[in-house]
Amino acid sequence: METFSKFIWAFVIGGALCMIAQILIDKTRLTPARILVSYVTVGVLLGALGLYKPLVEFAGAGATVPLTGFGYLISEGVREAVDKQGLLGALTGGLTAAAGGISAALVFGYLAAIMFRGKRRG
Repeated sequence: METFSKFIWAFVIGGALCMIAQILIDKTRLTPARILVSYVTVGVLLGALGLYKPLVEFAGAGATVPLTGFGYLISEGVREAVDKQGLLGALTGGLTAAAGGISAALVFGYLAAIMFRGKRRG
């Protein structure tokens, strides 16, 4: 039952983050790109302040999969790299921490582009 509860909370928290973004798209003049960048920035700020980690521990993938989770990943990578390398870690830590996810997105995006053809507009 504990595993089922974790799935439910991941769904609720992830869904709430997506719902907030959809409300911002529908009710404001913010573009989707600005909202996405805002989500990453909020994730970085909350991660840097130590406020996002309890949410990640509670909601798991519901907090790490949305873009706020990507921002949190960057802030944690920078924090760890600064502890190990000093100031240089502030420049390299975020990219190092996110390299696996970025690589996977590129590879799977490329494979999808090869396997499927887009339709011409017009």
